[in-house]
Order: sequence, then structure tokens, then C-alpha cells
Amino acid sequence: MSNERLIIPERSRDIGDFLVGRLIPFRKKRMVGPFIFIDHMGPTTIKEGHYMDVDQHPHIGLSTLTYMLEGEVVHRDSIGTNQRISPGSVNWMVAGKGVTHTERTPKDLRNGTEFLAHGYQIWVALPKELEEIPPEFHHIDRKELPNWTDNGAQFCLVAGKGYGKTSPVPVHSPLFMIEIKTTNQYELKIKGELEGEIGICIVKGTIEACGNSIEHGNMLISKTEDSCAIVLQSNTHIILFGGQPFPEERFIHWNFVSTDKEKIEIAKNQWKNKEFPKVANDTTYVPLPE
Repeated sequence: MSNERLIIPERSRDIGDFLVGRLIPFRKKRMVGPFIFIDHMGPTTIKEGHYMDVDQHPHIGLSTLTYMLEGEVVHRDSIGTNQRISPGSVNWMVAGKGVTHTERTPKDLRNGTEFLAHGYQIWVALPKELEEIPPEFHHIDRKELPNWTDNGAQFCLVAGKGYGKTSPVPVHSPLFMIEIKTTNQYELKIKGELEGEIGICIVKGTIEACGNSIEHGNMLISKTEDSCAIVLQSNTHIILFGGQPFPEERFIHWNFVSTDKEKIEIAKNQWKNKEFPKVANDTTYVPLPE
């Protein structure tokens, strides 16, 4: 999804081991491991006249991870993919040297029936040496992802490695993304289970961290791998993500990510001149923002 609506909140507060913010990037923390952008979509009621139609737009230097909690979306791209995603499944698109894609409400759901759309659109930067690999697309069904329970907490390893398990999503650097839902109060163990920087999106409910109570709608960014104790209250839903950071800085402009500003300038001109590959039988075009 395009980040046309990206808002970077200026506020963030320090609560010991964590910075609390809304989304990344924000001022004090531009990335969490290789994760460079997170857009929380919804929950939004999709209805007649308000269907999702994200027209053709480009990416370079990153992988996109789409994870729906509610609702369905159809992804089409310039390498020929036409893939519907349902809640709990993963769409993983590797942009590499350049790809164009769209995301739309499925045709069979454009019948006037209202439904909720709720999910996360995530960008994961590629390692410097892989920034210009050919684009790829992978769909991983929900039943293929590692799922387990522990004392009333339900875990799903969406991508990467954690808690002794490995997701089949073909990532390119050490990272993790885990969905956790609780029925009871649950103390989350992180030390020894995950490696790298750590972020927590609170989708629903409340967590306790470093003596602070943080409610849904916020994101926590850990400043240390050995963070303070985290307690999830009952009926809480979080997304845990992060991993090993890259040694090089990443630059971002619109939908382009790179270690080299010149590559971003080249991509901007290519998009302006309509030299990017196209999605078949789609004439839409999102102009480069000025």
C-alpha cells in the first residue's frame, strides 16, 4: 500500500526501557530492526462507494508484508501476481529493483454488503547487497504459519524466527513478527526467545511495561534487547516485531527505500516518466508526490 497518508507523530515519551509512540518511523526511532514502516489500516467499515482501491504505485529496496486481521484484499502486481488475502494469511512482496502493484476490495465483495477491514501494511528493508534483486511474491496461508498456546495466550509466528520456531515466509534478514492474543493475564517472556530490537503494537487491550500501563493504539519500541517485564492483560491483542538492525542508514522517499539517495532519485524519475513495469490490464497511475 502507498504511504500517501503517512503521518509521523512528533510526540514520544520515555518510560525506562521503552519509547512509546504511535507508528514508525517517528522522530526518536526511524526503524526497528529491518522494519522501516508500519501502517495500521482500520478498523474501517468497507461499504458501497468506499471500497479499497489503491491504484498502481511503485516500490524499490524493500519487502512489503500485508497481514489482515479482518476483511479481504486482492493484490495484483507487475510480475503477474493476482492474489486474494484473507485474515491470518501473509502476502509477502519483494520489490527489489522495482515493482508496481495495486490493492483492491475483491469484486465479489462489492455488492453493497458492509464488512470491516483491519490489518497491517509493513515495509521491511532489504539488506544492502539484495536491494536490487528481481521482484518476487509469496503467499503463505494461515494454516502454514506456526501457531501455539501458552497459559491462555495464543501465538502465531507471522514471519522470521522466535520461540524456537521458524515461519515459512522467505525473509532476507534476521527478524520476527508474532501475533499474540490473551484470554487471561499473561507475563510475556522475551529474553532468550527473540533477538534484536523489539517493537510492540497494541491492537486491543492493555499491557504493563516498566511500571506503566499502555493501552491499545500505541506502539512501544524497546531500546534494549533485555527489556523490562511485560504483562499482557486479559483480552489483549498485540503484534510483536523487530530483529537485527542493519549497519547502514536507510533513506526513504514516498514508496522508495534505499541505502543510496541516488537510487531513489533514479526511481523517482522512472516513475514520473512511466518507465516502471505495469500491472497487466490496469491503466491507473498514482503520481509521484511533489
